[in-house]
Amino acid sequence: MKISVISIGKTDKPELKELIDEYVKRLSFYVSFSFEIIPDLKNTKNLSIEQQKEAEGTEILKRIQTSDRLILLDDKGKSFTSEGLAEFLQKQMNSGLKNLVFVIGGPYGFSEAVYQRADGKLSLSKMTFSHQMVRLFFVEQLYRGFTILRNEPYHHN
Repeated sequence: MKISVISIGKTDKPELKELIDEYVKRLSFYVSFSFEIIPDLKNTKNLSIEQQKEAEGTEILKRIQTSDRLILLDDKGKSFTSEGLAEFLQKQMNSGLKNLVFVIGGPYGFSEAVYQRADGKLSLSKMTFSHQMVRLFFVEQLYRGFTILRNEPYHHN
């Protein structure tokens, strides 16, 4: 199985990018993994929030194949413990799925078309985090999930 994370907009802080890159590198020991950044939209001052979501949605959907399982990181999604996320990943791998794609949307969320295409939603917390921090938190949780599946000492109960 291949796991991809797609995110809107680049990471501004070099320190965060460095940490994200470290977990992306670690993940590659467990699974085929990619992290794709969709560039920020240009001239957003001239667009309504709905128009921004639609334009971002078009860019997201261009990158999704029919056979991909698409999971949106969304505050209204299902919450997991770290162990629960590990179980979810194991079930996806056991199902014979080829591509599992997680998407971190822009500041206003997702377009209706993206919600319609999604196979599920996942919430990291009831709290709100910046999109920059969500990237780091999520790739770290993916890494943690794989260490749990391998019974490695990274995660402590």
